[in-house]
Amino acid sequence: MTKQQETLILENIVELLELPDTAYKKAKERYEDLGEWFGRDESLFKDNDVHVFPQGSFRLGTAIRPLNNNEEYDLDLACNIRDGISKSTHTQKNLKELVGKELEFYRNARGIKSKKDEKRRCWRLEYQDSLSFHMDVVPCIPLDESISNLIYEDIYGSYVSDENLSRKISSKSVSITDTDKDNYTKIDSDWNISNPEGYALWFEAMMQKNQATRLLMEKAQVDKLPAFNQKTILQRAVQLLKRHRDNMFKDNDDSKPISVIITTLAGQAYNGEEDLSDALKNILDNMDKYINKSGKKVPNPTHPEENFADKWDDKSYAHLKLEENFYLWLKSARRDFASITGSDNGGFDSDLISEKMSLSSNSIEKIGTMLGLAASSAFSSNYYIKKEDTASPWRKS
Repeated sequence: MTKQQETLILENIVELLELPDTAYKKAKERYEDLGEWFGRDESLFKDNDVHVFPQGSFRLGTAIRPLNNNEEYDLDLACNIRDGISKSTHTQKNLKELVGKELEFYRNARGIKSKKDEKRRCWRLEYQDSLSFHMDVVPCIPLDESISNLIYEDIYGSYVSDENLSRKISSKSVSITDTDKDNYTKIDSDWNISNPEGYALWFEAMMQKNQATRLLMEKAQVDKLPAFNQKTILQRAVQLLKRHRDNMFKDNDDSKPISVIITTLAGQAYNGEEDLSDALKNILDNMDKYINKSGKKVPNPTHPEENFADKWDDKSYAHLKLEENFYLWLKSARRDFASITGSDNGGFDSDLISEKMSLSSNSIEKIGTMLGLAASSAFSSNYYIKKEDTASPWRKS
């Protein structure tokens, strides 16, 4: 199988995993609507300079279709109260309850039938109209400048080579509410730290390891396009890895490697490859090299004191075998993607793609059509040969 054929297969799989434009449009409408709600004249936060913004896969442009069409889209948001509230004036509980009140007003005003649900760090709203989302809204306030400066010192040189970018990333750090903190109900300076905007900036820097992507992103900034419109090599590779992970753990969701670990390790392993097939192979070959053998095994590159793999060594999660399952997934992904892009017999194995990526047979046929392939009558219908070339390396031997 040629490199071009490998890449075309992967690119067309990604197209089938991609969210419809309507989903991104709806997501944008909803977080902008929520931001306007918090800033309205009657809001409890009308004088607090509220900034509501997306985080996670929607922000990074790595969201994928759910395995089940009946599943909801997951829209992660942060609600940053940038003025008038501090750790010396409010407890975490105070802040979270205030945000919760505004979300309750919003729920009633927008006719959202499901009651809001309190999670450890966020409020969840189930929003259903033409598309079903659950919106997880994390209350937060800007991090103290003195601590942001320490974070800058931690990341500059070690995780980010550019000084200005390091300062920009650290300046985006926030303090978030967490019901599991012992001081949740007390006035205290010790709040958990997060940095979703800084992480997005870091990931964008990883995306720009090749010249073509830098030019693409420069154009996107001029045109004011969000990250999800860019679709760089790294974003596509992460989407493929996440889908393979989702399918592998579809019956054991709690034990699957979390997306932020996959995304972080992929971003670090990516070496600027301009071909999706090359990039995916390099990422799979090298991502585990960025796991520390002890201590903080997968540090947050925008706040290294945070360990994304903290549950791996937490005895309360031992039954999930999280570290073991990460390595089992990585081994499986290496084997499966090698087979998908270069099966031993040179064939295009539709059953394998369908099984490992949870794509319908119609979708697989669509890939064959896109590639100009047709089922060979001389061989199993699971394999394809190029219509104009019976000696093609796609042919089953």
